[in-house]
Amino acid sequence: MSDDHADHEHHPHESSEERTTAPQSDYTARDVAVGFVVALVGMAVVFGVPLLLG
Repeated sequence: MSDDHADHEHHPHESSEERTTAPQSDYTARDVAVGFVVALVGMAVVFGVPLLLG
């Protein structure tokens, strides 16, 4: 049986500034605008579709 992890190189000390997953990360005004638009579309679907069908 082969070790699946033997082919992968791990570099825990390298800085990876391109990819962050922490919720405390900075965000831009564009990120806020995109989130706002997504929220509006979601609310339109949740409330608008039942009103149109009812």
